[in-house]
Amino acid sequence: MNLEPKIRSLLLNILFSPTLIRMRRRLSEMRRRISGRPHVVSVFLQLDDPYSYILSHYLPSLAANYDIELRLYLSQARGDEYQPAPDLLAEYAVADCARLAAELGIPFLDKGSLPPTEYRIGLSNAVAALVDTESFDNELRQALAVFWRGDSSAAARMSSAVDTDGAASKVIARSQQLQDSLGHYNSAMLHYAGEWFWSIDRLHYLLDRLDELGAARGDTPDPLLASIKQAMKVSLPVKPPQTARELPPIELFVSFRSPYSYLALRQTYQIADAFGVELKLWPVLPMVMRGMQVPRPKILYIAKDTFREAIRRNIPFGKIADPVGPGVERCLAVFRYAESEGRGRDFLLNAGAAIWAEAIDVATDEGMRKVTGRTGLFWPDVETAMQSDDWREGIEANRESMMDSGSWGVPTIRMGDFVVWGQDRDWLLVRHIEELCDTGDGILV
Repeated sequence: MNLEPKIRSLLLNILFSPTLIRMRRRLSEMRRRISGRPHVVSVFLQLDDPYSYILSHYLPSLAANYDIELRLYLSQARGDEYQPAPDLLAEYAVADCARLAAELGIPFLDKGSLPPTEYRIGLSNAVAALVDTESFDNELRQALAVFWRGDSSAAARMSSAVDTDGAASKVIARSQQLQDSLGHYNSAMLHYAGEWFWSIDRLHYLLDRLDELGAARGDTPDPLLASIKQAMKVSLPVKPPQTARELPPIELFVSFRSPYSYLALRQTYQIADAFGVELKLWPVLPMVMRGMQVPRPKILYIAKDTFREAIRRNIPFGKIADPVGPGVERCLAVFRYAESEGRGRDFLLNAGAAIWAEAIDVATDEGMRKVTGRTGLFWPDVETAMQSDDWREGIEANRESMMDSGSWGVPTIRMGDFVVWGQDRDWLLVRHIEELCDTGDGILV
């Protein structure tokens, strides 16, 4: 491992250790109590972001059930290097949120097949004109609902109510400046005491923290907030249903340098095995090895987020040896050999554990021998595999296939025409398989 990745790995291991996280939380709460400040939760919402709309559905319940000061901001996600494929992201987000909304019972594009984009600027200006007024929060939530329910008539009325030309750009600029100072770049984000929580997927972490601080107003969980966890709960069949035999394979696109890919492996393996569905594994090069840069705030957020996701899923994580460069290339070469031996799944999991949980440097022979030994691979054949470049063409084909399906990043899961991105979409994969297996008798048979 060269010096730069080694230093980066060491810093991440120190900065995001559970002990240090607990210390930072205690210090933050101590400062809050001494100053007499309330629990302040800041929420950054973007009008044309469907995840912001889904999140906004739960904000009144959050404010009603917790002793917090909820501050809403009309904002906008950073582009450029923060969004490597903005067009694909925008299209995917709509499809993803349509699935989320259906599972959670939230109206989504029920008054029109598309959001009324011609009124986007007008709606933003109308909301921005009310900033710092008591009605701002309600108007922002209403504008999000109008936009993402596809209500063109309501959008026309709201956007033409008052002369507000140019109000949104100033308000959004101030919100972005605040968000920059707090250390984030995306929309549909909640911030509390130095920690960030993305949309409903990470809302439960905020609720847990507020519960620990005694900020809940009652002893009984709010049904609406609790329904998110319930909807995302995965229950796998004890034995594969017969109707799953003819299903298309589950295809998993992963990167050896993606911690989210590592977190996705075990659960995806379990889902495939539980339903008796074939699993195909397609590694790709990391973005930074394809000439794409990842900004520091994004790296830091990903590191923090994967630490807490690993803890929640009870997956070993936290001792990191960044494999970027030679380490990744060696892993890709060995994976090709491991697949030929029927051990591709094991190698992916063992390499992931070595990189993300044991700080084993796979760029060295010593490190790779540990991984391949656990996988049951013959070392002389491993050495031969690492000397070949035959893997490169296939890896590029994997990336092109992933992009053709409408996804740009890992982990991506594809099953026929069904495509989801992220390790936290495993529950939607299970729902999709259940629907495919449902014979109409009410049970999986």
